[in-house]
Amino acid sequence: MKTRITELLGIEYPIIQGGMAWVAEYHLASAVSEAGGLGLIGGANAPGDVVRDYIRKTKERTSKPFGVNVMLMSPYADDVAKVVVEEGVKVVTTGAGNPGKYMDMWKSAGIKVIPVVASVALAKMMEKAGADAVVAEGTESGGHIGEATTMTLVPQVVDAVKIPVIAAGGIADGRGMAAAFMLGAEAVQVGTRFVVAKESIVHENYKQRIIKAKDIDSTVTGRSHGHPVRCLRNQMTREYVKLEQEGKSFEELEYLTLGALRKAVVYGDVTHGTVMGGQIAGMINKEQTCKEIIDEMMAQAEALLKGAR
Repeated sequence: MKTRITELLGIEYPIIQGGMAWVAEYHLASAVSEAGGLGLIGGANAPGDVVRDYIRKTKERTSKPFGVNVMLMSPYADDVAKVVVEEGVKVVTTGAGNPGKYMDMWKSAGIKVIPVVASVALAKMMEKAGADAVVAEGTESGGHIGEATTMTLVPQVVDAVKIPVIAAGGIADGRGMAAAFMLGAEAVQVGTRFVVAKESIVHENYKQRIIKAKDIDSTVTGRSHGHPVRCLRNQMTREYVKLEQEGKSFEELEYLTLGALRKAVVYGDVTHGTVMGGQIAGMINKEQTCKEIIDEMMAQAEALLKGAR
């Protein structure tokens, strides 16, 4: 399936793996790229040298294109922004802010820049700043979220910009992918389903929490302080919501979640850790290789889109 995104990024299939903190490292990114999608290394709050190491290890595992997600709120964002240039990374996605100050450096290095946006206004701003495409991410997604749903956000962003749009949030199979294409997207970004991929290094407890999740198992914390995060319900989220309702400060709430994602991903504490996952978790019921996931999604999407033509 050829779209402006597959041409822009030099990939076989219009499927991008989300740059998830603690999850999207070189094993997963290289496996997705090898399977014909675009694998992403999640920069998160990692120092530049750690990201550099991940980039080099990804290159050892695949000769196909891959990218790095730069989390702009990270204290190491400046370092990581330089590292991607020095290491010859071809694609950068950005989250949690405006990448404007790095745009000239990245563009002059021939990097394709794809910011994640949660509103039409931000999409237009990113296009004006020189972005090559945008990821329109709906509130259904896991992790840090906006308010608009994928169904409403994607067509509005498609109508507002001329650059290609990648849909994200609540997409885990070919039906979701076909629906996104009908809304005008030219690729999809998938997160939660890749968390349970066989190549994903997350703890087995974390994978099983997603596989066993029901449709209403996700919740949003942090709305009261303007930092909403979607994750799967557990003792930690119940405690967080209780403290939010009591009017606790942002600092007190942050203390509760300090190191909580690592606790779940690395050590398998799915009771007190943060189990980030999208609303689509209830539809994910098995562990597969990245190749199986991508092949299955593509076959289903192509059959549906063929029938719609």
